[in-house]
Amino acid sequence: MRILLVEDDRRVAAALSSALTRRGYEVEHAATAAAALAAAPCDLVLLDLTLPDGDGTDLCRELRRRSNQLGIIAVTARGEERDRVLGLRLGADDYVVKPFSMVELQARIEAVLRRASHAAPERNLIEAGPVHIDVAARTVTVAGRSVSLTRKEFDVLLSLARQPGVAVPRDRILLDAWGTTFTDRHTVEVHVGSLRGKLGDPRLVETVRGVGYRLRGG
Repeated sequence: MRILLVEDDRRVAAALSSALTRRGYEVEHAATAAAALAAAPCDLVLLDLTLPDGDGTDLCRELRRRSNQLGIIAVTARGEERDRVLGLRLGADDYVVKPFSMVELQARIEAVLRRASHAAPERNLIEAGPVHIDVAARTVTVAGRSVSLTRKEFDVLLSLARQPGVAVPRDRILLDAWGTTFTDRHTVEVHVGSLRGKLGDPRLVETVRGVGYRLRGG
């Protein structure tokens, strides 16, 4: 998961970046609106509304104009009701008032990422090489052979199958299958091991060191 932290206070930014990195996120810091607009693509933006080169509400509007799928959480000292309403109307998915706890921010990040990941319509039938998935029926076949999976095994496979051939980070799999990144990451390894055995070919799910796993696309 890649987070863009837009915060002009470097001490606050350093503390938040450190806390988010420890939780497994990749963090890029932007101290200005201009830097935020020039930043690389990300999954979610934590946006301070008071910036040295403009109002964060204008930046929020522009970020939302660029992408409907991007998660945006306003993180600001502006706690008045009118500020919260304005931020949400301009496209923020959530609004967190300083000071806040990391537990609260983590929960809000996970909720926004869940909504963003399910915003696009889900394909009913997914094919990745010999693996065929019927999402609605929650059934899986491999080279025509029916495979019986547990609910979590299916959710892990679906997380990988949405992007066949692409390395999916462990945190993305945790969020898709368990709805949180607070679960022990060893849980993913256990379920992937079981999934490999049931698919019949361990090479179908590849380990990408330092990242996560990839479902072979062909």
